This record gives sequence, C-alpha cells and structure tokens, in this order.
Amino acid sequence: MIKSACDEDCRATVRLKIPDASDVAALTNPCKLCAPLGACVAFKGVEGCIPLIHGSQGCATYIRRYLISHFREPVDIASSCFVESATVFGGANLFNTGLDNLISQYRPKMVGICTNCLSETIGEDLRRMLQDYRIEHKKEVLPALVAASTPSYTGTHADGFHIAVRSMLAELSLPGLEKVKGRVNLLPGFVSPGDLDHLKEVITAFGLDPMVLPDYSETLDGGFQEEYSKLPEGGTPVERIKRAPEAEATIQFGRALAREEGERLGGGVWLERSCGVNCYRLGMPIGLRESDEFFHTLSMLSGKPVPARYKSERSRLLDSYVDGHKYLFGKRAVVYGDEDMVIGLASFLAEIGVNPVLCASGGISTHFADSVHAVTRNLGNTFDEPVTAINDVDFDRIFARAEKLKPDLIIGSSKGYKLARDLDIPLIRCGFPIHDRIGAQRILHLGYRGTTALFDIITNALMQVKQDRSPLGYKYI
Repeated sequence: MIKSACDEDCRATVRLKIPDASDVAALTNPCKLCAPLGACVAFKGVEGCIPLIHGSQGCATYIRRYLISHFREPVDIASSCFVESATVFGGANLFNTGLDNLISQYRPKMVGICTNCLSETIGEDLRRMLQDYRIEHKKEVLPALVAASTPSYTGTHADGFHIAVRSMLAELSLPGLEKVKGRVNLLPGFVSPGDLDHLKEVITAFGLDPMVLPDYSETLDGGFQEEYSKLPEGGTPVERIKRAPEAEATIQFGRALAREEGERLGGGVWLERSCGVNCYRLGMPIGLRESDEFFHTLSMLSGKPVPARYKSERSRLLDSYVDGHKYLFGKRAVVYGDEDMVIGLASFLAEIGVNPVLCASGGISTHFADSVHAVTRNLGNTFDEPVTAINDVDFDRIFARAEKLKPDLIIGSSKGYKLARDLDIPLIRCGFPIHDRIGAQRILHLGYRGTTALFDIITNALMQVKQDRSPLGYKYI
C-alpha cells in the first residue's frame, strides 16, 4: 500500500490525545456534527435567508434530515449539486446555476453560502466565484450574499455556527456608523429557540434594543400553517445586521471561543476590533453564578436595576436549590456536547453539589479544559475526585471512561441513550441533537428560569431512580 503525504496529514487531523489512552487514527461515533450544519442553523436565523451548500447534494440532505428531526420543522437547504466532473474541473458553473435558480424561485433577502469537505478539498475559491457572480449580475438587484468556509475536517457544527455568524457581520456590517443609545448586539451561540425567546424578553425588560444574531426562535419553531411557506416568518433582519456597529456593546456567550485571530474567533471580538463595539464575553448563563453575571451586565449597560420579576425568579431558583439539595449532593454526572454548553452545565452542577466527573466534547478549543476547571473551582463543594475535562473525543471513548466512573446520571444529547440504558441511569437531554423526544426546540436552558426547570428535571430523574429501585414502593421521598 502506497502512503502519501496527504495520508499523514489526514491522520494527524483526526488523531486524538486522551489521557491514559494511546493515540488512535480514527474517530468512532464522533461527539460532534459537521461544520456546514452549524452554518445552516446560523443562516436560518436571518430573515428571508436560504442556506446554500456548495458541494454534493448528500450533505444538504443529511443536514436537512438532522435539523428536521430535532426542531420538528420543515427546513429547506439548497445545494450546488456537485457531479463527478465538478470534482475535476471545479463547480463554478454549478454554483452559478444553483444561485440563479435559488434567487428566482425563493426571492430571498439573503443567501447564506457555505462550503463542504469536497469543495474545500479541491480548492474552490468561493469568494472569487461570488465576486464574479456579482459582476455578471451587476445590473440586477441581488439579495445579500454571504460566504462561510466550513469544511468539516477543520471543526465541528459549533465551529461552523460561529464562523457563519462572524462571516455575516464581516460581510454586511456598515463602517462608520454612530452609536445609538440602548442598542446592544447579542451573539448567544448554538442555543434553543426557547432560549432565544427568553433572552429577547430579558434584554427588552431592561429597556435595551437587542439585535440577536442569529434569531431562529420563529424560523425553527414556528406555528401551524395550512400552506407551506418557502421562507418562514421571523429571523434577524438583514438591515439590523448591517447596523450592528451602531450598538453600544456586544454580549457574546462562549468561554471556549478563540481569544486571538483564527477561524474560531467570535463575531463579538471581530466587531470590537473592526468597528469599536465593546464586547462582553460571558459564559453560557446556566446556573446561578453565570446567570448573575449576565443580569449584572445588562444592568450595567442599561443603567437600570434588575426588574422585580427576575429578582423573584432568582429567589425561586435559590429556594429550589435548598429544596432539592438532599437528593443531589454527592451525585456524579457525565456531561457531553458542545463545548460552551458543557462548560455552562458543569458550572451549574458544581453549584448544586453534583460532581461533573467527566466533561467531554468533540470540539477542538484549547480553552475547554481550563474553562471547565475555572467554573467548577472554588464553589464551596468538596468532591472525592477531580473533574476530568476532555475534548476532541468520540463517543466510544466517552462511554469507556463513563463506565469506569460509575456516574449517577448523564447529561447531553440523545446520542447518549445507549450508555444510559447500559448503565441503567437517567439521561437528561440537553443541547443538540435530540431525536428521540418531542419539544427539543422548546427546552429552556438559560437564565434563572431555565436553570430552575433544568434543576427540577435532574432532581426528579434521580428521585424516580430511587423510587423505582426501592422494593417498598415509596410514595414520599
């Protein structure tokens, strides 16, 4: 067998570095999804936007299938439909034809274009093709056209999501705009439509005018319609994205995002460096401490105290901690999923006395382990063993670790069901994807209200285990 330099490069790309395990050259059941999927979710959060994948049709079909199963909504994703000849001679003609058809049939306000592994591997220059397309159609009124480079071999669906958000800001933001009092940008990361609705409610309660990017609270969680709509209602208006530099500040969720230049640089940091918009980088507001930081930031930006209803929500959260403490303290959890969601959940678990013995992700951030240890340190809890944080890992290795750690519960996507079943412990479904339950798009993870709901679910799951395993059939626990 002939070994090429390319073989060595590919092997290096997927080699895992896991404590107490030898290096391997392949991922089995990855704890991540492809980068174009995340980009498509971000693009679906823009008003009148249709995503277009430059590459093979199978990628668009796979991504549509995954999103429909999670959000339970119809999802249109276009493809330039590579054929064999395009992999040799390039796909520019297919790209132009696909874009023509998409614009004529959908009349979108924006087309979000992302690449896949195939088009990136053969070296397609998407930005040059877009430039040529604009020149060819210079007499026409075109929708906004935004390109994002998202080959899956460079990251995860979370990376693709953040790359698309940053690309939208970089392509559309108008320079030289004056600041408008009360305007804020919110870059929440890959959260649920239910989370987005709650975040908008909270920010407006402080008298602020938020531009949430992306906002798929309606486009991926719409109401019943008798007739199919090609472009669902809702989403962040393109004009608001253009005017992002008018904001007095940007709030960006994500402790695992890059802090220096690179593909993982968050859109908020880009706005700060390019347009002078102050960026407040916060963790995902799950749990008391991280939610307090979010509400404190809003109070500081607005100059107003926290509204009474959110003070009440905080008080009820503390009361729930007291009520359920005896059922939770000393329990052990395995948490996996998107890096920022895992970091937020780890912080929350440490607050309530649950030891997140294993925090795992398929992501590749160099800040993941440090962030997990930072949010689980000095919270007044005494655990018998330290928290282990690993990323760039697959489910086979997560499952192997988890079996040895003997956890009491697992928190993550529906992909952990087999492990939960084998260990006979509850799986608390959070994050993406959730394919085996209804209502994934409505799960509220964030803020005092979301934390209280999550606390109740975890506590009740553990109470049910105790109840089901008791030979006496307790009705009071």
